[in-house]
Amino acid sequence: MTAILTVYGDSASGNCLKIRYLCDYLGIAHNWIETSVLARATRTAEFLALNPAGQVPLVVLPDGRVLAQSGAILLFLGEGSPLVPADPYERARMLQFMFWEQYSHETAIAVRRFHKHLAGRADADIDPWLLTRGHAALALMEQHLQAHPFFPADRLTLADVALVAYTRLAPEGGFDLGPYPAIAGWIARVETELKIE
Repeated sequence: MTAILTVYGDSASGNCLKIRYLCDYLGIAHNWIETSVLARATRTAEFLALNPAGQVPLVVLPDGRVLAQSGAILLFLGEGSPLVPADPYERARMLQFMFWEQYSHETAIAVRRFHKHLAGRADADIDPWLLTRGHAALALMEQHLQAHPFFPADRLTLADVALVAYTRLAPEGGFDLGPYPAIAGWIARVETELKIE
């Protein structure tokens, strides 16, 4: 993509950081418009006219078309790049991990991080299920990464971009990554590949 697109994103959100990581990695020129969820910038009439769901990230293409949801945006922007496997089965396995990230990983790790780190709630005021569910997700990742360097297998894909955003921020949600050495190694590899500081 050579034309400049517009990204509405909140830098505190892992879902938004995924889009920033991908754009930077692929050299996709874009205008980033900081859109704070906590400041209710996603609830203005102007923003809701673009995305009635009131969520970021949101991308406005140079021709005016709008695309929401981090996974859909990643796939659209990453199409044709080495981050998307050409083999249909490997592509489906990549998507499998991306869907799992949104259903089983983000819903625990990102939600607990929001309550603890961004909303400033005490641990006693946060649903304990989130910690249990988050550690279960991390354990599954650890098991996979003991046999493979990336998701789904041997090279960086969009699944790694999707998973690394909230995993590297998990300590802010009270998740100790010490017991997960394979995850720590994977985070370092992905940060190196994506040039995340």
